[in-house]
Amino acid sequence: AEISAKYRGRELKLIGVLKGSVFFLTALAREIEIPVKIDFLAISSFSNRAVAPGMVRIAKDLDEAIEGEDVLLVEDIVDTGFTARYLLQTLAGRGPNSLAICTLLDRTASRIVQVPVEFRCFEIPDRFVVGFGLDYRQFYRNLGYVAVLKPD
Repeated sequence: AEISAKYRGRELKLIGVLKGSVFFLTALAREIEIPVKIDFLAISSFSNRAVAPGMVRIAKDLDEAIEGEDVLLVEDIVDTGFTARYLLQTLAGRGPNSLAICTLLDRTASRIVQVPVEFRCFEIPDRFVVGFGLDYRQFYRNLGYVAVLKPD
């Protein structure tokens, strides 16, 4: 309801960050009471933090331009903030009318780079979670709930 109210009378484009956001974006879009457009992008993060901490690149770009549009970036989780900052800076350079983040989970305890998260469903502690799009080595995304992964 909050998103519908904020963007009422405007054309909203939801941009899902693949792969994790797919389940949340689908559920979110069904609850938004105004017409929306949907697009996706995929990112790659460099896992060697000692060599390239916070390095991110776009692996699959948007299919359509966002110039002049109201854009809501839909994430499964905002963690360190590196990815969110990169995406905000990159997309802002493309001239949207507005740009904001909506995330299913906000792990503020892990935040290194402060980024504005306008809409969040849940704030969570520093625990590794899976399900509802979140994965461990590409598994568990299909769980219909979010759970803490127990270490073996």
